[in-house]
Parts: sequence; structure tokens; C-alpha cells
Amino acid sequence: MSHVVVIEDEETVREVLRFHLERAGLQVTALESTAGGLDALNGADALVLDWMLPGESGLGFLRRVRADPDLRRLPVLMLTARAAEAERVEGLETGADDYLTKPFSAAELVARVRALLRRSQPDTPQTLANGPLSIDLGSAEARMAAQRLNLTRREFDLLAFLTQHVGRVYSRTELLDRVWGADFLGGERTVDQHVTQLRSHLGETVGRPAFLETVRGRGYRMRPWAEAK
Repeated sequence: MSHVVVIEDEETVREVLRFHLERAGLQVTALESTAGGLDALNGADALVLDWMLPGESGLGFLRRVRADPDLRRLPVLMLTARAAEAERVEGLETGADDYLTKPFSAAELVARVRALLRRSQPDTPQTLANGPLSIDLGSAEARMAAQRLNLTRREFDLLAFLTQHVGRVYSRTELLDRVWGADFLGGERTVDQHVTQLRSHLGETVGRPAFLETVRGRGYRMRPWAEAK
């Protein structure tokens, strides 16, 4: 069972966080301030940290967390009522892996924490493959039959996500949420455009996609190489 530490000074919010995370099958340690926070993080798998805290701010505590060699890779989700882009960027640049703006839904909270836990698993493969297509997550490079593909960041992220879930169909809305993020303001047409661009990079013929399949009325999926040949 994954262990999540929550640091939130508002009791009502803290108990809501505890309730929903425990309901999702996670072990939770909930604190009202950063006092004793570093000790509580020993053996923790993730931290949910409020920005505005009494005494030491969440941002100040995050700097201490990232200065600790044992905690540099700990996944951190920052809670904030600050909606300004500059402030969100400051949190991310200080070391937060993700942020959630108050008020938030329980479903989004659990989904974001689970996503951080998945990304932090030590057995997560750094290289993905589907036939001649190979993707190096560490270097953010994709190759087709050893030839490097010149992809934009979003093209790479979309291709990597679909390759991580070969055979599974994702709707355009799901892909926007999982690849672009819940705060992305663009529409579903963005997904269609990126799929078209990826098909071009992969050398696929219009109407006969080798890898990227349009599932009518549902979305897109990455076909297994055995089907794609």
C-alpha cells in the first residue's frame, strides 16, 4: 500500500483529503503544519502539500524537501488557491511535480496522486517498443527502424502515452486530459491534428494507418505491431 503524507492546515480540507485518499486504498499521514514534516516523509511514496501554511510556507518546505538527498525524487502535488500562472510556475520550478488549484474535485485529486505514484515506480520502463518503433523516455527520443523521428514535445508525449497503452482505445477528451493536462484550454481538434502529424512522421499512408488507428465513435489507439504489419 502506497503511503501519502498530506500537509494542510485547514482541518476540513485535511480530513477531506484523508478520506478520499484512504478510500482510494492509500495509507495517509495528515499534518497541519510542516513541523515534523521531514521525519514523516521517511518511507513515504508521495507528498500532498498546501502552499499557504502557518509558519513555514509550503514553498519553503518544498525547498527543504528537495535539498534532502533522500527526498529529491519524492513526488509532490502542491495544493494552491493561487491561480496566477506565474505562481504556478514558481511552485513547479521549486520542485513540485504537479499542482491542483482549490477548489478541486475528489476524482481529480485521486487521479493526480495516482499518476504521480505510477511515474515514480522504480520498475517503470525507460524504453518502450512496438515492433520497429522504439521510444526512450529518458532522452525523449523516438525512432522508427533506428531512424530518429523529429517530434515536437506534444507529439512525443502523445506517441509515448499511446505506446505505453498499446491496444487500448482513448477518447479525444481522455487524451487531452492525460497528455495535455486538465488545464489545457484547446479543443478536441488538437488531438486530431497531432495524430495526423504523427502518422506523417511514422510514414503511414492516409487511410491505411499502420500504428495509429481511429476507432470510429470512440477515439484512437496504438495497434500492436502484430496487427499493424
